[in-house]
Amino acid sequence: MKKEIKTKKAPSAIGPYSQGIEVNGFVFASGQIAINPETGELSTGSIEEQTRLALENLKAVLEKAGCSLDHVVKCTVFLEDMDDFSKMNSVYGEFFKPPYPARAAVQVARLPKDVKVEIEAIAVK
Repeated sequence: MKKEIKTKKAPSAIGPYSQGIEVNGFVFASGQIAINPETGELSTGSIEEQTRLALENLKAVLEKAGCSLDHVVKCTVFLEDMDDFSKMNSVYGEFFKPPYPARAAVQVARLPKDVKVEIEAIAVK
């Protein structure tokens, strides 16, 4: 049985999907982008600012599920431009500690709302 994870501390879904789903001890957090959950405003700032806000939103979804970033076993990072990898990686490293989750980082043609980065995660409770 799957359980929806929903919090006002992260942006509402902008389509027919859930912020997160919990099933069999796993939490699948949908991709988070740089939207301020309090104002609904999109951050058009630097890759560092957008990465930080996306990770704060991801953290809020995980916390609502009773997890933390320490529970994350896999992340996928979608980048508008792979040239931003090192800047994104620097901020990403502020949020995770060893042992780091497995991760993929890919450049994509376009992201929702034309943001620079989107990050999704899988956590184990």
